[in-house]
Formats: sequence, structure tokens, C-alpha cells
Amino acid sequence: MELPNCNGENFQIFLNELSKINPEEFKVMILDNGAFHKVKSLTIPKNMALLFLPPYSPELNPAELVWLQIKRKMTHKIYNTMEELKTEISKIVKNLITKELIIQLCAFDYFFN
Repeated sequence: MELPNCNGENFQIFLNELSKINPEEFKVMILDNGAFHKVKSLTIPKNMALLFLPPYSPELNPAELVWLQIKRKMTHKIYNTMEELKTEISKIVKNLITKELIIQLCAFDYFFN
């Protein structure tokens, strides 16, 4: 899902849409402490829970490892327009970021001990 801003309103849209995917499944989202993740007006869907990482702990955030993979593919390239940048990110995500890679990147030992 691509939204124009990281804010509470768009995060609510994201949560609502994610909750509709396999609605019988209970989802636990691990989040950093971005202000838009903690907007008081958020309504957390019944099939979801939000779990916040300790502040200033990027080493605990699996998303940082996913972003690292994306950034490696984009290093030393120049994009003339936002559309070119969006197309490249989309291409990388579709071709590089697989379910298997996500499991590999996010399988921290501390999750399983």
C-alpha cells in the first residue's frame, strides 16, 4: 500500500485494509515509536494488536533489515522524477522481497528463545 504521508489518518487506513486480509487471523504488528503509530484517535481493529519496540532500538526492528535490502539495490542511482523512484522501489519489492527473505531477515534468535 502506497500512501502520500506517514500520519495517523493514513496509518488508520493501512490498519483497516490489513485487518481485511485473512480477517480470521489475529495479527500482531511490531512497531517503532513513530508518532503516527501512537495517535490517540487510532482505532485498532479487533483482529490486531500493536506491540511497540523500546525507543531508539533499530537493531530490534526487522523492518530496518528489509529497508537495508531495498537501499542496497538503489545505491548510486539517480532518479529524475518521483515516478521513477516509485517504479524502482516497486520493482525491487516485487522481485527481491519474497516471503522467504522476510522470514530469513526477521528470524532473530531472541524471537525464538
